[in-house]
Amino acid sequence: MEGNPHPATTPQEAQRAMDHFVAASHIAQQEIARRLGLNSTDLTCFGYVLEAGAEPLTAGDLAERAHVTTGAVTGILNRLERAGFVARQPDPGDRRRVRIVAEPAALTRVYAVYEPFYGRLAALYADYSAAELATLVDFFRRADALVSDYLAETRSRTV
Repeated sequence: MEGNPHPATTPQEAQRAMDHFVAASHIAQQEIARRLGLNSTDLTCFGYVLEAGAEPLTAGDLAERAHVTTGAVTGILNRLERAGFVARQPDPGDRRRVRIVAEPAALTRVYAVYEPFYGRLAALYADYSAAELATLVDFFRRADALVSDYLAETRSRTV
């Protein structure tokens, strides 16, 4: 590639690009959820279950990550369980609690839908140096924290 593959830009251009990316991602998430027979909130919660891996989440953990009430997460888990995406297992440390685990068959279904997209992302990441990828990871982590903090602040205020 000749010249600078990543030309200088402004904060306003970055904001516009991020707005477009967030909107496109939201639409894509809805479409992927539809293909899997879910709504986007349920798919997001299933993603948190997958992310937890070997340390299954409790319903309370999931409610906190998804920024929903424990009552709402009960409905989400009921739908995910009925659709064959998750199972509830007793917590070995506290029999009053349950842990949420992904059903193996659901992993196959979800990976089949996401794999082509993740392959394209991997090709995109290959266009960036290790230092640029570190900057992207830093941005995503800090932006995630900013969004979470903003949600917590706005939910504690009355409108």
